[in-house]
Amino acid sequence: MISKTSSDANWWRQAVVYQIYPRSFSDANGDGIGDLEGITAKVPYLAALGIDAVWLSPFYPSPLLDGGYDVADYRDVDPRIGTLAEFDTMMAAFKQENIEVIVDIVPNHTSHDHEWFRAAIQSKPGSMERDRYIFRDGLGPNKDQPPTDWQSIFGGNAWSPSGQNDGQFYYHMFDSSQPDLNWDKDEIKEDFKKTLRFWGDRGVAGFRIDVAHALTKDLSGDLPNWEQMVIMSKKKGENGNADLKHPTDDRDEVHEIYREWRKVFNEYDPPLTAVAECWVAPDRKHLYSAADGLGQAFSFDMLTCNFSAAEFKECISFSLESAAEGTGQTWVLSNHDVIRHASRYGMPNFVSKNHKEMWIEAVAWLKNGFEGLDKESGLRRARAATMMLFGLPGSTYIYQGEELGLYESTDISDSQRQDPSYFRTKNAKVHEIGRDGCRVPLPWEAEAPNFGFGSGKEPHLPQTSWMKEHSVDLLDKRPDSTLNLYRKALNLRKTLQTAERLEWVETGNEEVLHFKRPGGWEVVLNGGKKAVPMPKGKVLLRSGGTSDTEIEGESCVWLQN
Repeated sequence: MISKTSSDANWWRQAVVYQIYPRSFSDANGDGIGDLEGITAKVPYLAALGIDAVWLSPFYPSPLLDGGYDVADYRDVDPRIGTLAEFDTMMAAFKQENIEVIVDIVPNHTSHDHEWFRAAIQSKPGSMERDRYIFRDGLGPNKDQPPTDWQSIFGGNAWSPSGQNDGQFYYHMFDSSQPDLNWDKDEIKEDFKKTLRFWGDRGVAGFRIDVAHALTKDLSGDLPNWEQMVIMSKKKGENGNADLKHPTDDRDEVHEIYREWRKVFNEYDPPLTAVAECWVAPDRKHLYSAADGLGQAFSFDMLTCNFSAAEFKECISFSLESAAEGTGQTWVLSNHDVIRHASRYGMPNFVSKNHKEMWIEAVAWLKNGFEGLDKESGLRRARAATMMLFGLPGSTYIYQGEELGLYESTDISDSQRQDPSYFRTKNAKVHEIGRDGCRVPLPWEAEAPNFGFGSGKEPHLPQTSWMKEHSVDLLDKRPDSTLNLYRKALNLRKTLQTAERLEWVETGNEEVLHFKRPGGWEVVLNGGKKAVPMPKGKVLLRSGGTSDTEIEGESCVWLQN
């Protein structure tokens, strides 16, 4: 086994982490699916970018009915993606470049191909095997109706029949191929500790915890109907937990699990790190980032903001003020589950929408192929917002391809779609288009087959012609490209980033955000369309424009005073 890259126990506090969606990053063997060998080959590219760590989305054995988040074996590599030996080779390559590796852990549910679930289906109701999951008797005289009317996150009922004519249904918060685990069972808790140690012993520095807020559930007694569940979720979103004991969401008991995980993390030197994917009320996030728990939680509030200086400032201020003591902030604008921010920011009249309206409209607009997308404004805003994010105290997660200025892909036919939410909502009031558009394989070479993603079969999701202009080899040659902006910003950030604090500077203009960092570093974002006067200071970097007296609209500058 290989040792960890860094001896610094606090490396994660100010780190920039690059998310790799393995199936869509780089295909070394030409089968149309990205793999570990492809990642290893691109380690020099990632090192030159200036990142501190990578986060690998699931690479485990899986039927790939939800992009790998349906895990069949937590302690192995899917043969289409590689082998454990190739994982070790990849780890050694990252170690040589002093880049840490974080892996995704999916503890809320398994794949229906997991050996536990196969055993559960073949066992009788009430058996130990079924008790690892959440099985309930159906309703009606024939027990052929679901136990509740609860809806899956991906659409449709959240209960599916066992298929054994025994009157039982199993619960799945997501797709029917992803049965939820019963976290009341000690066996489940101990097995996941074993998984954490398995990857910790292989040298990973930490974990991203999928659906961290949903592991523990209370399905005893009379269960609320779906409408009541939605109302409870909305109240929690508006007012925090407010003593509402939602049966499946953000329950206090989940933190008992993470306190036990922290003990496992602390067995390593330096301790392993973790970050929670938790879509919870802002005043609940600190529970997940507690020092005796996971230590970090994504600030998803930022990616639901409009491109608005006032909204950004409000979000940043609240996140910093509400942070748990001893924890770090974790900022993000894009990932594998959301519309790429270069497209979100290119929506017409984007700034006029509030958070909820913006997101609903963005999803609806995606279904129409983003007709009317202002690509130039969207990319200007994306570059500016990213530079602002890089200037904040704390860690930042970036999603593969955003450094290339990629937009959401809309050139995917119905027959090529893979996201289960697309299929499960076909007969619903709102037919979701799904998340495939942000998961299209990357363009590496403009003139190569499949734009250099792989030299054999076509990629598992179709690339589109406009991606050619965003290929790495072309952007590499353009000094003002988004790729080179990321390189300059990330490498400059290493010399500037210090303590986890900032000081706001009053601008007198709600469209301009300005803050100071220790050492004389200042960040100014112009969220309006018109140029504004440049504050005093030496310009270190800018996302757009050339003037030394003005900051052009929809741009960001870094200053030194």
